Amino acid sequence: MKTYLIKIVSISLIFILAVSCNPSKTSEKEVHEVENTNANLVKITIAQFENSKMELGAVSNQTFSEGIKTNGFIDVPPANKASVSAIMGGYVKISNLLIGDKVKKGQFLLSIENPDFIEIQQQFLEVFERLNYLESEYERQKTLFEEKITSQKNYLKAESDFKMARAIHNGLEQKLRLMNINPAKVKQGKLTSVIPVYAPISGNVTDVNTSVGKFMNASDVLIEIIDSEHKHLELVVFEKDVLQVKEGQIIYFQTPENSLKSYTGEVHLIGKSIDEQNRTVRVHGHLENENEPFVVGMFVEAEIITNSIEKKALPINAVLEEGGSYFILVLKQKNENYLEFEKKSITIGLKNENWVEIIDFKNTLDNSQILIKGTFIPLDDGAGH
Repeated sequence: MKTYLIKIVSISLIFILAVSCNPSKTSEKEVHEVENTNANLVKITIAQFENSKMELGAVSNQTFSEGIKTNGFIDVPPANKASVSAIMGGYVKISNLLIGDKVKKGQFLLSIENPDFIEIQQQFLEVFERLNYLESEYERQKTLFEEKITSQKNYLKAESDFKMARAIHNGLEQKLRLMNINPAKVKQGKLTSVIPVYAPISGNVTDVNTSVGKFMNASDVLIEIIDSEHKHLELVVFEKDVLQVKEGQIIYFQTPENSLKSYTGEVHLIGKSIDEQNRTVRVHGHLENENEPFVVGMFVEAEIITNSIEKKALPINAVLEEGGSYFILVLKQKNENYLEFEKKSITIGLKNENWVEIIDFKNTLDNSQILIKGTFIPLDDGAGH
């Protein structure tokens, strides 16, 4: 008997030493202990509940949205883009701008040099000098014709010569203005082989296609300017979805550069024709905040909200997922030492980034207190909006 008692004491000491060498860390973690007697019951001490900053909540009505996934890019209206070319070809004489430089409407951009510019000014000056004589001759012949002193032939020739010279004069004058050459200075005999090119709009230089000494044709784009103050969305919607899109619908979109942040816009215009190759329609959207640092041409992923519906829901972190099934922890009882939760199977419906629809046909959860913060197996968020 004595030997038997010694064996029991020895076993007890070994167990105590084993426990003391491997202390439980339960109190240091966010623990949810399952009762051995009932696998659906979870007990949490008051201390655990408070230290882990858990929260109780209830099912509430939340708005879920249905939409069309699409993509597109940030753009500006055509009036806010400028491709700058010279009215005539020539060699670039001065070009100091860099990509990113800000320019104002009417600001000097660069200059083009070509000897042919002088020839046009000479033609204008010659016609201008002849015009005074031809006008005087026309007035003289007109008077003589009215007094029946000269023939109608002489009068008509004088009239034709004067009007033709005037037309050439006016045409060359307009051409000089397009070349940014002042006709008044040409009339004074001040001719130039260099013409300036000015900015047609205010904005930022987005492309420079030339350099000093390079010959540029009249059709060549020298500089591109974009005024990005009025940015908008250009989205592409497939033919099968376009009938669901209406003006005024909300657009949520993200950029690859900042996929964690969502921006908001609104459908403003819907294209009236379908791209025959891709079977898509363009949708033009206005931005809620045009001051966001978007770059024109930046790719976006968007969702056009076509329908909104109210459903009973819980915060997405309140739902547990185990093996493809979903559960919540419903408060069963509470005392001064612990809270006891019952693990209940549920059916979920719609989801967004914050909420998940709880399908409860019998309304058994309407008055229930549910653990909404602190669950240890959060539901995966495959959310839209």
